[in-house]
Amino acid sequence: MRLGQNRETDMAVSVELIKALDKAYENLSLAEILDAPVAALAGVTDSDAEHLAAAFNIKTVRDLGSNKYFAVAGVLVALAGHSG
Repeated sequence: MRLGQNRETDMAVSVELIKALDKAYENLSLAEILDAPVAALAGVTDSDAEHLAAAFNIKTVRDLGSNKYFAVAGVLVALAGHSG
């Protein structure tokens, strides 16, 4: 199943998430993408993934998305975009 084809899991966001994935992962389900290695994200190399694993024990896209340090950084960036 391709991401964005299941009405139950579609997000109300007009962003093409497929462009954020390596070609080999484009047709996987959301669950499969979350369980995929970090290198499934477009622009993340195997070397980048190795560094994330060594430094933060991040091995999957789910690990990266739920990592507290990256979450805090994301929130700070979002807040900066809304500040005066």
